[in-house]
Amino acid sequence: MHHAETVWARQMLAALSLLLVAGLAMAQTWPARPVRVVVTFAPGGSSDIVARAMAVPLGAKLGQPVLVENKPGAGGTIGAAEITRATPDGYNLLMSNTTPISLSPLMIDPSPYDPARSFTHVSLVATVPDVMMVHPSVHAKNIRELAAWVKSQSRPVNYGSGGIGSIGHILGETLKKETGLNIEHVGYKGSSPMLTDLLGGVLNFSIDTLPQNVPHLKSGKLRPIAVTSRVRAAIAPDIPTVFEEGAPYLVAENFIGVSAPAGLPEAVMKRLHGAIQETLDDKNFSTRLSELGLTVRKMSQPEFTAFVQNQISGWAPAVKASGAKLN
Repeated sequence: MHHAETVWARQMLAALSLLLVAGLAMAQTWPARPVRVVVTFAPGGSSDIVARAMAVPLGAKLGQPVLVENKPGAGGTIGAAEITRATPDGYNLLMSNTTPISLSPLMIDPSPYDPARSFTHVSLVATVPDVMMVHPSVHAKNIRELAAWVKSQSRPVNYGSGGIGSIGHILGETLKKETGLNIEHVGYKGSSPMLTDLLGGVLNFSIDTLPQNVPHLKSGKLRPIAVTSRVRAAIAPDIPTVFEEGAPYLVAENFIGVSAPAGLPEAVMKRLHGAIQETLDDKNFSTRLSELGLTVRKMSQPEFTAFVQNQISGWAPAVKASGAKLN
């Protein structure tokens, strides 16, 4: 080896050693201040419910407060894009979910970020199905009766979702494509404003994540049609699945996880992943999520990264077929 090459090799080794030491030091001191978690929807939706349920136990394990911040808009891409621009130091995290990771980037040209490469996908937290539901004034109790009701209307029937680019939106467009039903999407800025209109009869039909709607479904203020899973939800075992209803093309679940900007130091990622896994093992936390209709799911960090990639590629055909666009 020439002298110049030897010097270069030593410099590289020294630089790598410094990076390693810096990474270890960061992991030992991180977090030294509160950690922010961005939710890409308005308060009241499933991601928000999970983030707020997780904030206190996760903060206790990290030794710093975990602050939840709602940044809704543009199919969840506003909040997600903000995280991709943040310093990858572990203080800015994303409550990643199906919409801004697997769906919305496929509806924007050009996408504001690469859903796989722009993030360090740290940990899966939970999965949750959607529920198809109607205002009680609609006399339909299953998909067949819902289809008959839509066909009896003299004008297109609006269906609501938590937002443009949400799973509810894509499932509605899939239903429209498969059945030819005359339905039109109304995208709200989150589940809560959509629910207000649905309860008030301004809207008659919606597809939305299950948890926040369970109290109204149980009280009779709303009527369930089907949940978008293969097996019935433990929190609402009386609601049939789209699979049972003969609409397997509507089987879909949302995932909710924690992601960080790309380039998160390995040591910080491991500390954060470990703290989240401990939170998922917390009986109070898992019971709380189960009571809300969510299923806690554990994966290693590499498994979650592969899971996200599979979600992105798996949803692509349905998004493309729906023709849904965000711009």
